[in-house]
Amino acid sequence: MKLLILYFMCRVAAPVDFATVTGLTVCDDGIDYFDFAEALSELVDTGHLTLEDGLYAITEKGRANSAACESSLPFSVKRKCSAQLVKLNGILRRNAQVRAETHLRTDGGVALQLFLDDETGNLLTLEMFCGSQEQADRLARNFKAEPERIYNEVLSALLSSGEDGKDEREE
Repeated sequence: MKLLILYFMCRVAAPVDFATVTGLTVCDDGIDYFDFAEALSELVDTGHLTLEDGLYAITEKGRANSAACESSLPFSVKRKCSAQLVKLNGILRRNAQVRAETHLRTDGGVALQLFLDDETGNLLTLEMFCGSQEQADRLARNFKAEPERIYNEVLSALLSSGEDGKDEREE
């Protein structure tokens, strides 16, 4: 059980919460939830995993022990793990590249920061004033749903000269 958890944790793109580790590990009827939860806790206690702010991450000790023992995992298990990880890692990478943060302002309202990154760094950062947390949450959800479209629209608006319907791209 511990080896399976370490195998997954070596391959996730970012720290994950308990529910995600559970979903990855308790993937068939042969794995008992309570055995899993105990094994996960022991891996944290022994320094193979860390638990910070509700997110689990693998340590160097965990990586070394996983690498030393992973050949004992059956190929069928590794194949099933890989299939699960492809989708999860895509989501984790996207979440790392498309972010939103809110901060209460001392003068009232909420400051909303929206970030769009790619593999090389930041593409877009927007900071906006919102009248309420609900408004900020709605704007953040909409940004996260279509960040590329919003980026392209901002870029188009900035490239447009606003005169006679022409823009700098046409000149």
